[in-house]
Amino acid sequence: MIIADTISQTRKAVAQARDECKTIGLVPTMGALHEGHFSIIRRCREECSFAVVSIFVNPTQFAPDEDLDKYPGNFEADCRACRDLGVDLIFAPTAAEIYPRENLTWINVEKITDHLCGTSRPDHFRGVCTIVAKLFNIIQPDIAWFGQKDAQQLAVIRRMVADLNMPVEVRSCPTVRETGGLAPSSRNNYLNPGQRSRGLCLNQALSRAREMVTDGTTDTNTIIEAMRLIIEKQPDAHIDYISIVDNDLLQPIAEIDRPVLIALAVRIGPARLIDNIIVEPPAKTL
Repeated sequence: MIIADTISQTRKAVAQARDECKTIGLVPTMGALHEGHFSIIRRCREECSFAVVSIFVNPTQFAPDEDLDKYPGNFEADCRACRDLGVDLIFAPTAAEIYPRENLTWINVEKITDHLCGTSRPDHFRGVCTIVAKLFNIIQPDIAWFGQKDAQQLAVIRRMVADLNMPVEVRSCPTVRETGGLAPSSRNNYLNPGQRSRGLCLNQALSRAREMVTDGTTDTNTIIEAMRLIIEKQPDAHIDYISIVDNDLLQPIAEIDRPVLIALAVRIGPARLIDNIIVEPPAKTL
């Protein structure tokens, strides 16, 4: 396994793999790898003959009051895991390597970023799109892999790729869940055992929403209120948002008459946790 910290090293390794007619797969990460990442890397390894994992905590997607300086990470453990999973190349640049001068060029995807995480993190997706575009330009993957847990990020990147005619296929992997339904996240490392247990309320609220839709409820305000009651039972849970949006442009809707994304962000103690499900409208009876 190659570990590269410069763009030139990375391009050289990828060029050699491409000369050998290998399919280049990329899994972008910010490190602190967990089972969610591992499931994506396994898919990449199964379907691509040269698997690249990027490990880079991107400063441009953090607001000044967010956790950039304390974002969890264990590079040696990440490298061991990647080696065990058969990764061919880790690209782990410094911030100076990626942003060697003041960055004056940014990528903004409009409309899809207006709601959900875009409301409380207005510049977040500008940073995400710009770093992902940089990674695509540096590595030039045939396929890039992302997790469904970050559903808005996935939608934004897919639209960026389509609108800018980027020659990369974006694929997603389903959300992995721990016992009890908590979705793995690097920020779960911030939680103590009690907070981790209380974090199960996110999946409980989503499960209740799915049940309600299956039983025929289509009014989104009714579903959101039921989810809110579940979350607010937890003493240190603070809701950032609970939202039901269409599964295309991620715009809020009043009635479920098409596939929808039900998403929420909740602060449990020191961690902001996100989760989501995609739900089909109830079948119409004749």
